Amino acid sequence: MSFKKQIPNLITFLNLICGVLALIHAFNGNYNEAFSLVCLGIFFDFWDGFFARIFNAQSALGVQLDSLADMVTSGVVPGVVMYKMLSDIQENQEIYTLTSDTYYMAAVPYIGFIITIASCYRLAKFNIDERQTDSFIGLPTPANALLIMSIPMILFANQFDWLSNILSNPYFLVGISFLSAYLLNAEIPLFSLKVKYFSWENNKLQVFFLVISAILLVLLQYLAIPIIILFYVLLSVVNNKVLSK
Repeated sequence: MSFKKQIPNLITFLNLICGVLALIHAFNGNYNEAFSLVCLGIFFDFWDGFFARIFNAQSALGVQLDSLADMVTSGVVPGVVMYKMLSDIQENQEIYTLTSDTYYMAAVPYIGFIITIASCYRLAKFNIDERQTDSFIGLPTPANALLIMSIPMILFANQFDWLSNILSNPYFLVGISFLSAYLLNAEIPLFSLKVKYFSWENNKLQVFFLVISAILLVLLQYLAIPIIILFYVLLSVVNNKVLSK
């Protein structure tokens, strides 16, 4: 096989490397570095499929490598981040500190790994679901990873006490974990951002979404990320309603 046809797999491996490095930082509580590496991994994930189509290098091996890399970067890392955030709350907030009477609450941080389990199921389902060739059903793992990874970034960057109190509440984080698991595998058709054909007609929805997202990021920075994810889901639902008429 020519080197050109191996380029998409090499890009996939860059995604995997980013995920592994992000894991190290996540376990050490370096959320900023972990967030940056996950974003870089998602960037590589976007382009491996693009170059596979350009070089006519699509293969069953590439599909599996892509999912395995995504499992680390967009599945394991957000699960670890949620686990660490819940653990940090128990260590640093006196009201949630473990005692001899509340020892069983030590299991709470592990709920964060439901994100990892749901991501694994979603990726496996994606590989065998023929309905998801040009779009998605359920929230893609990279989008979900950004949603989870944005929480500590918003927590440390925002200046609103009420928002910090919400984001550092373990009940809220547990709720987000279960919501994440649901969205990953919900039967909700969502449009894809991956470019297959260079034409306005085929990409106008994606362009509109990206423009609005860019504006929100400039205005709201990290806080824009969960808003963009919600906007993505709502825009897909509206688009589905229009197309069904």
